Amino acid sequence: MALLSILDLAPITQGSDSTTAFRNSLDLAQRAEQLGYHRYWVAEHHNMPGIASAATAVVIAHIAGGTKTIRVGAGGIMLPNHAPLVVAEQFGTLDALFPGRIDLGLGRAPGTDQNTARALRRTLQTNPDDFPRDVLELMSYFSPEEGQSVKAVPGSGARVPIYILGSSLFGAQVAAMFGLPFAFASHFAAQQMTQAIGVYRQRYRPSEAHPEPYLILGVNIVAAETDDEARFLASSGRESFTKLRSGMPIQLPPPSQEFEKQVVAFGQIPLEEVMSVAMVGSPATIAESLRRFEEMTRPDELMIVSQIYEHAKRVKSYELIAQTRQR
Repeated sequence: MALLSILDLAPITQGSDSTTAFRNSLDLAQRAEQLGYHRYWVAEHHNMPGIASAATAVVIAHIAGGTKTIRVGAGGIMLPNHAPLVVAEQFGTLDALFPGRIDLGLGRAPGTDQNTARALRRTLQTNPDDFPRDVLELMSYFSPEEGQSVKAVPGSGARVPIYILGSSLFGAQVAAMFGLPFAFASHFAAQQMTQAIGVYRQRYRPSEAHPEPYLILGVNIVAAETDDEARFLASSGRESFTKLRSGMPIQLPPPSQEFEKQVVAFGQIPLEEVMSVAMVGSPATIAESLRRFEEMTRPDELMIVSQIYEHAKRVKSYELIAQTRQR
């Protein structure tokens, strides 16, 4: 049975602000720790009115500082936006502050639109296809060789686990080549999930830290006491996702019956054809959907996203999900 973890997009809801988003994220992380979730990740996004986690390392410090045992990290840092040395220093600092609890997930997408990507680039020559080389450079700062002229301080010698993120076959190939854990973004880009899983497992090269492949899959889950209530709550995330795909990102809206009809039950569409893996319903419905999904994909860990407008109901969703495992 896969471990359960949380990917928090630090949602800014309509009528609210970033301060509230960060307060809610910490509250959710503290409850997740009590519920036994394995790790709590936040993601780098820019120029998104509904996502507050642009300064990802700062948000990680906020979450880790308010919790005690749960692993906290980035899912992920978009490496083309940063110099690898700076990332090593930031996460070396986090590891020094919260020893043994910090994760570093790395992606090659900009995490935003093209205009913002150009504003973020550290040089005009930055190319996302340089991602494997940047990963190796970053790893060299954590494990420097003798005589290395540039060192990350803090960071040199830090044991920060690295995860490769991806929504295509490219990330699967990089993770397999370097012998690193792989997190596939099936929560928003599921079309190549099955193929990417196969590539990762078949091409995996064992490393000293990871002799076996380790697979994390992103899953959207909205749980409530009844299927009908869950479908209604899930309409917020559906509307937000629809607006994002149309190039008009918005703050997370309240639930509405207009978008409720777009919430499709898991399994009604073949897995290879869905845009995102989503499970919506009562605890019994969620438990059955998770069972079927895990039988098909055999992940080591599930990274759960619950985009729900009302914070109390978002916390309740994660509580119900955890209870399905406890049963």
